[in-house]
Amino acid sequence: MKIDRLLAIIIMLLNRNRVQARDLADHFEVSTRTIYRDIETINNAGIPIVTHQGNNGGLAIIDSYKLDRQVLTLKDMVTMLSVLKGVNSTFNDRQITHAIEKIHALVPEDKQNYVKNHLDRVVIDIMPWGTSPRQQEKMVSLQQAIANNMRCNITYQDSNGVVSQRKIEPMTLVFKSTAWYLFAYCTMREDFRIFKVGRVVRLAMLAETFRRKNVSWSQYDTMDTGSTKMIGLVIRFSKKIRHIVEEYFEHSQLEDLASGDMLATFELPDNDWIISYLLSLGDDAELLEPKYLRTILQKKAEKISNLYKHDIQVS
Repeated sequence: MKIDRLLAIIIMLLNRNRVQARDLADHFEVSTRTIYRDIETINNAGIPIVTHQGNNGGLAIIDSYKLDRQVLTLKDMVTMLSVLKGVNSTFNDRQITHAIEKIHALVPEDKQNYVKNHLDRVVIDIMPWGTSPRQQEKMVSLQQAIANNMRCNITYQDSNGVVSQRKIEPMTLVFKSTAWYLFAYCTMREDFRIFKVGRVVRLAMLAETFRRKNVSWSQYDTMDTGSTKMIGLVIRFSKKIRHIVEEYFEHSQLEDLASGDMLATFELPDNDWIISYLLSLGDDAELLEPKYLRTILQKKAEKISNLYKHDIQVS
């Protein structure tokens, strides 16, 4: 977009004494004639740019013109760049890339190494390890559908393995805990739903647009949480994994035992996922309460144990 290029030219001229028109043309992949037209537009907007002749010549904003670039500190810029690059690791969005370039251009040349070193200290990448190109393409497609208010057809597999075909109006992508979720209006259910993106088996954008509804995903999330029954758990954790337990639980949820083990008391939503969570804790944790879940867990563990008592047989 022309406005993006004009803004980027102004930022580059603010941070450099002089810039050759040819260098600007190469950077933005346009002709020098286009650059000179851009310079005229910037001049007409009230930002005075002059041309210096000679070996050290080039385009420059006159020294008497002042624009305060200290609205953003270097720390502000590093923070913004970290967040934008983290988001762009998922979407590879051209507009986000342009925003990153603009912020980089605001950094004085003598501070570029400072920014680079600090960006290497904290990296935000919200895509899971081993993400396939297909998964990333799905995220990019959903982001584009949301941006352009495009309806989609999806094949969705729920937590029970039931597969259904849905036509949806995608509203918001939400990263929560360790997974991406899609907040959308489902035309089949005639209501809003939150879909786990990893369970979207197939996705196809349609040549149909929709009018975005005035509903926030956070409103739906609150309603959904309120309607979910919670269950209280009491788990004894081995002292061997104390460092892990303290990472995931609040101090108020933990009690130290004389043996060095820890007792954790907390709540989780009462659904099928809870058994998988308890099994994932392995032999370094023992569920004490509630008793009925302890019984279910014991039976599951016995079935798993029986699977490994015999030699492998494939028929």
